Amino acid sequence: MSVLVTQQAPDFTSAAVLADGSIVDDFTLSSLKGKKIMLFFYPLDFTFVCPSEILAHHHRMAKFAEKGVEVVGVSIDSQFTHNAWRNTDPKDGGLGKIDFPLVADVNHSIMESYGVVHPAGIALRASFLIDENFDVRHQVVNDLPLGRDVDEMLRMVDALDFHTTHGEVCPAGWNKGDEGMKDTPEGVAEYLTKNADKL
Repeated sequence: MSVLVTQQAPDFTSAAVLADGSIVDDFTLSSLKGKKIMLFFYPLDFTFVCPSEILAHHHRMAKFAEKGVEVVGVSIDSQFTHNAWRNTDPKDGGLGKIDFPLVADVNHSIMESYGVVHPAGIALRASFLIDENFDVRHQVVNDLPLGRDVDEMLRMVDALDFHTTHGEVCPAGWNKGDEGMKDTPEGVAEYLTKNADKL
């Protein structure tokens, strides 16, 4: 698996189903450059943990939008399978309408470029937070049985925004509204004097 943090996100152009339900042949990730992007991979449509994760992203789209984040999902399924899944009610194991694109990686090139290929030839559960400059700032990869915590991804967006705005670093367990830490010997000493027992 590749560690892409600090590197430019691998770009791609592929077929996708967009949030409005339209199918396109040429969705390009770099068309979102200038915005933050939450790019996530999942194994397969019409499976088990996957719809819970996709719906968890969908139900938090207002929060992602407030933070200026575009969400994009990717699996090896075709755009037509994505579309069929979007047109299946959740009570029947489907998604219903979701508010972000699902990209088709039928030739596996996208998951290979991100280094998230499972031995079975499907994608691992991987998420990448990409900043406005198209640099990867955070990534997390889970094995197939382990669903992601989408709220943790939102926390990472808050941490990135805090660092960008204030220039301070975010210590363990940092949440929006908490104080940051100056990345100096004096800064860490000051922070730990006040907070060591809470960590």
